[in-house]
Amino acid sequence: MTGTFVGMPAFPAAAHEALGNAQLRHNLAHATGTIRAKRQRLVDEVTLSLEGNSDWEALRLAGAGVKESALVDLATHLERLEEALTANGATVHWARDAAEANAIVVAIAKRHRVDEVVKVKSMVTQEIDLNRALEAEGIAAWETDLAELIVQLGDDLPSHILVPAIHRNRAEIREIFLARMAAVGRPAPDDLSDEPAVLAAAARAHLREKFLRAKVGVSGANFAVADTGTLVVVESEGNGRMCLTLPEVLVSVVGIEKVVPTWSGLDPLLRLLPRSSTGERMNPYTSTWSGITPGDGPQEVHVVLLDNGRTRALADDVGRQALRCIRCSACLNVCPVYERTGGHAYGSVYPGPIGAILNPLLRGVGHDDQVDSLPYASSLCGACFEACPVRIDIPSVLVDQRAKVVDAHRGGVPKAEALAFRGAAVALSDSRRLGLGERLTGLGLKVGRRFGASKWTSARDLPAAPPESFRQWWKRTDGGRS
Repeated sequence: MTGTFVGMPAFPAAAHEALGNAQLRHNLAHATGTIRAKRQRLVDEVTLSLEGNSDWEALRLAGAGVKESALVDLATHLERLEEALTANGATVHWARDAAEANAIVVAIAKRHRVDEVVKVKSMVTQEIDLNRALEAEGIAAWETDLAELIVQLGDDLPSHILVPAIHRNRAEIREIFLARMAAVGRPAPDDLSDEPAVLAAAARAHLREKFLRAKVGVSGANFAVADTGTLVVVESEGNGRMCLTLPEVLVSVVGIEKVVPTWSGLDPLLRLLPRSSTGERMNPYTSTWSGITPGDGPQEVHVVLLDNGRTRALADDVGRQALRCIRCSACLNVCPVYERTGGHAYGSVYPGPIGAILNPLLRGVGHDDQVDSLPYASSLCGACFEACPVRIDIPSVLVDQRAKVVDAHRGGVPKAEALAFRGAAVALSDSRRLGLGERLTGLGLKVGRRFGASKWTSARDLPAAPPESFRQWWKRTDGGRS
């Protein structure tokens, strides 16, 4: 299974490095602050909801209910989705892991003898590292979302679910376009400025020739409606719709948790997602497709239904709620840890609070230090749960995953923390040992301050030992009566 950036250190080390980058922190604070303010305005204006309630919470409950109903009977809904897609002319493939999914997409591209594909922004194709698999077979995968294009041209990694290039400012983007566009297609204008509209126009001109010549398009899906066999993609730029309609062949890689049982279930989700992600009442482009329509759009449609650890997550009674995630990134934008460290520190295409639980759930714990570090990448402040449009209780899942990490390492060579707690258990379980420990507190603190507690005291004060212990005070004062 793929899904973690190769070579990334565990979160504490990566976060420490990120905290030293002042430009990164400035970019993140500005971007997340802007998105938070937009979102809050749109949430505050919600006046219509379900069942007579007039608040945002009713909409959250409705969205969570739709997603949870899909997970409760996921196998049935997936079978219904396959039947409906097949009836609509699509070919459905099942992939247990990233390797199988990549092999399916590569085989389709090679069968059509193409050396390039155009892609809709897709978290799941990043999760399986599809671009690298295509590149290994001599097939270029062109990202068409503006932020994804910036990341690709900059030979960079995405750092945000919604805005992959959030760690870049517009001056940096201008330099990337000037330096890299010409090598892979239409060059950027020599007089390119860093105005957002000008940068977007340069990207549009660069991508247009790729759209017009591509024979194969690749997408993910925000939702997959089981009863109609309909896939849904929401976006803000229109590049996705170009990928979905112009190529002769369309391949959609879809996580099995994206299933929605009925068409009506889209209603709360399509109201929650734009407000929570981009701070808009509705997405500028909402594209739906249900197989093949003769003479209109792609005439060969493939849908790859991907597991890649999702059944593992589904079996976790506490963690399964993470599969309700609609990839809005609201939890990232309110997280104080993410705002200061950025997405790269999480070492995964799923950063922030949702990534801190989703990656361990999909991959399992106890075999990778980087994955095991993620449940600890949180202050447990609870802001992520308050922001989540489908009410994923991320703090509770984080605590549960921390327990699983600890349990996974039982029986091996104990870490310093484990030894410390064992020592505390021995001392605190017997009053005589505790009394002896109290008498040695001063000496212990001196030794610890000099040799063993440098990491702790580098950011905290280690208090001095009191002149006497409680026991000594009690004995001297005859139980406090003197």
